[in-house]
Amino acid sequence: MAFTLFPKSAKFFDLFINQSQKLVESVNILNDIFENHSNVEEKCARIHIIEEEADIIFREISRQLSLTFITPIDREDIHGINIAQEEIQNLIDAVSTRIGLFGFISIRRTAKSLLANIKAMIEETAKMVVSLRDRKNVSDSYATIKLLKDDCETVLSMALAEIYASRLSSPEESVDIVDMIKWTQIYDRIGECVYRAGRLANIIEGITLKNA
Repeated sequence: MAFTLFPKSAKFFDLFINQSQKLVESVNILNDIFENHSNVEEKCARIHIIEEEADIIFREISRQLSLTFITPIDREDIHGINIAQEEIQNLIDAVSTRIGLFGFISIRRTAKSLLANIKAMIEETAKMVVSLRDRKNVSDSYATIKLLKDDCETVLSMALAEIYASRLSSPEESVDIVDMIKWTQIYDRIGECVYRAGRLANIIEGITLKNA
């Protein structure tokens, strides 16, 4: 009777999947901003709304964790997934906000490439969350994310070198000092998003190995 106050079957996996779906939705909109650069203000506003919706899910997972005595996986793993997905969502919103505020006429090619990779990484982590619920192997998605992460790190180095280069290969890619600062901020958050997505994949893979 002592434990009747605690729900024994909180739907953590369903909440994780909802959380990951919000990530996929927001990164798809951000990728569309980078690719098409149209209706930017409207799309940025939508991403911010999704971020607020995702924050509700984040807080619900935290609330359920505080109330649940028996959890389907270790408590620290639930907390780890919840935090990692929330951090990625916040970074997508941060990139979106800056794109909206900085008023770029166009988006740099390297930034488009990075966003396409981040989109693919988040889509794969979403698959991993479903596989975790279904107790399926995540190795293929994990390997894909690792390759995408490595590619992002290479492209990011090239992107940063490009904006600081004194001479660039094409005039339309040239930037002034203000744009250099703006793009540095964008790339900083993109790089952090890549790291966090890779970390989320590591957390999920670790859980599957632990519970194999």
